[in-house]
Amino acid sequence: MIADISDKEISGLYKTGFIQQTAYWSAVKKMQGIQSKAFNFKSKQSDLYVGVDDDTYFIGDLLIIIQTIDQEHSIAYVPYGPEIEPSDENQGYFLEQLSESLRSHLPPNCIMIRYDLSWESHWAKEDDCYDLHGNWLGVPEKRIQEMRFNFNTENWNFHKANTDILPSNTIFMDLRKGEDILLGNMKSKTRYNINLAERKGVRVRSLGLESLAVWYELYRQTALRNNFFLHDISYFKIVLSARASDTLSPADVYLLVAEVDSQPLAAMFLVIAANRGTYLYGASASENRNYMATYALQWRAMQLAKEKGCTEYDFFGVSPQADPS
Repeated sequence: MIADISDKEISGLYKTGFIQQTAYWSAVKKMQGIQSKAFNFKSKQSDLYVGVDDDTYFIGDLLIIIQTIDQEHSIAYVPYGPEIEPSDENQGYFLEQLSESLRSHLPPNCIMIRYDLSWESHWAKEDDCYDLHGNWLGVPEKRIQEMRFNFNTENWNFHKANTDILPSNTIFMDLRKGEDILLGNMKSKTRYNINLAERKGVRVRSLGLESLAVWYELYRQTALRNNFFLHDISYFKIVLSARASDTLSPADVYLLVAEVDSQPLAAMFLVIAANRGTYLYGASASENRNYMATYALQWRAMQLAKEKGCTEYDFFGVSPQADPS
C-alpha cells in the first residue's frame, strides 16, 4: 500500500491548515528542545479508497515529533497526521503499512508510534450513536474501537490511548459567507452575548510579546479554575515568536485580548495557517464574566481570520454533546 517513503526537509512540508503538521509547529518544538522529522510517502489511489479504480499515486507528507522518555526510550508522535483519510475499511491497514515503512527511519530507541488522527470517527454515521434528538452519544468502549480500527491489519497491533493529547471533537465555521450571514447562523443566545459585550464596552486588540504577562495572568486564573496543567510563560513566548516564513508551511500568530476600560477579561492565541484560522489557546478572568468578553473575543478572531484570507475557523475543541442552553 505504501509504495515509497523518504525523509524530507522540514521546510518543504506542504501547506496545511493543521497547525501541528506545519514547519511552524516544528519550529515551536525546536525552540523547546524537541526534535522533529518530516517524511514524504506515496500510495496508489486504488489502495486508499474503496471502489476507486485509479492507479495514479497520491503523494503526502507528515511531521513526526520525537518525544524522549528517558535515555533509552523515545516515542514517535504524529499530531493530526497523516492528513489523507482513506476509506474506513482501509484505514487500519494503511496506517499499519505506513508505520512499518517508518520503522527504519526512526531512532533505534523508539518503542512506539502514537497517532492523534484528524479523521472522522468510524461511528459518526452510525444511527445508534445518536439519541432521538440527534445528539451524539459518544464512541463505544475501548475494546470495540480497537477491534474496528484493527480490521484488515496484519498484526492487530493498534491500541486506543486512554486519553487524547489533541482535541478529538471540534467545529469549523465557514468564513466564506458574509458577516451578517455568519451571525445569522449562530444561536440567538450567541448573537445576544456578542452584542451585549459590545454594549458593555468590551473591546478587542492585539498584544505583542511585551504584554505576554497580561495573557499569562488570565491563563493562570483559568488553569486554577479548571484544574488543568499550567504551562510556563516561556512556552507561550515560543508560540508567539516562532516563525517559519522561509518554508512552505508558515503560520501567523496573533495574541488577542478583550478588555473593558483597560482591564483584561479574556485572551486567546489565533493561529493562521493556509486557509484556516485556529483558536489555539484561550483564557478568561474569574471575575466580571457577565461582560461576555469571550464572545467578543471569538467574534473578533473570526473577523480577523476572514480579513487575512481564511475560509474556515477552527474552534479547536468542543464538547461532543450539544449544549442544552
